[in-house]
Amino acid sequence: MSPSLVKIRQHSPILIAFLSRAGPSIFMASMNESAVLVLTAKNTLETRMQSILITGANKGIGLAVVKAILREQPHYRVLLGSRDHGRGEAAVAKLMAETGSSADNVEAIPLDVTSEQSVAQAAARVQGELAGLVNNAGIASGSLADILNVNVYGMQRVSQHFSSLLEDGGRVVNVASASGPNYVSACSVEWQTFFQDDQLEWAELDELMRRCMNSSAAEMEQRGLPSSGYYGLSKASANLLSLITARENPRLLVNACTPGYIETDLTREMTGASGAAAAQMGMKQPDAGARVIMQLLFEPLEVSGHYFGSDGLRSPLDRYRSPGSPAYTGN
Repeated sequence: MSPSLVKIRQHSPILIAFLSRAGPSIFMASMNESAVLVLTAKNTLETRMQSILITGANKGIGLAVVKAILREQPHYRVLLGSRDHGRGEAAVAKLMAETGSSADNVEAIPLDVTSEQSVAQAAARVQGELAGLVNNAGIASGSLADILNVNVYGMQRVSQHFSSLLEDGGRVVNVASASGPNYVSACSVEWQTFFQDDQLEWAELDELMRRCMNSSAAEMEQRGLPSSGYYGLSKASANLLSLITARENPRLLVNACTPGYIETDLTREMTGASGAAAAQMGMKQPDAGARVIMQLLFEPLEVSGHYFGSDGLRSPLDRYRSPGSPAYTGN
């Protein structure tokens, strides 16, 4: 590719070398009439930009994370996963207008986490290595089978298809909830141990979820599992899946987090028609929920298989830790 030549007037000779992730540029100085000749070797964004995939990203916390990346980490390309491709495209158009980003920075990807075919097709569209993956898609209402299919099996499908596309040291952030540890705290001691076992196999977790889907409320209670709180069970299982994924992928940094109590379609479904404003109920806006996810994606990180609170500090899997309280230091 031919270099471009630009003449810039200066008051003194300059020699600068500048490298960026989008491609190197070399500035060559000349004293000819105080002019500086800038020689630029251009590399295309498509071949140099690293990508980050976010599921369920056309609204709520997922959309807030996309927006934060475009504004704070513009040298990354964001793949906005959306079950409804039309809504994904609309979200991209709005993001481009709000952030000034181009199609080189953000792209809508059709991705239904409940469909093996959809996930496989989305993975096939990815060119080059991924720098990060955010498993954000989730639901809170419906049958236990519906909730587990999105919140746990969907996360497992995406991780299975995309983990091989991640670069060494790539980040995986699984968006969980404080409902997970709260659910575990109400379980029998046997199940509390189960939900914290970092040596557990996926087949064992799968067996538990299938048994729960085929059990009555009374049968679950008899086994020491709370029969209410399907969402909590799904998030406790998602945290356990994070442990399994981290162990099976030692070259990656896989962690889970709760974004906090955030106003989204999901939380509005859970709170029902109380009539109270989100702020009155203690809900924060999606931008606040994006912060811990951004931390786990971009800030220095050496741990894998941990669960973090919305304040960015490590939290236990078997009980709630309030934001601002000391970080969990257990195994």
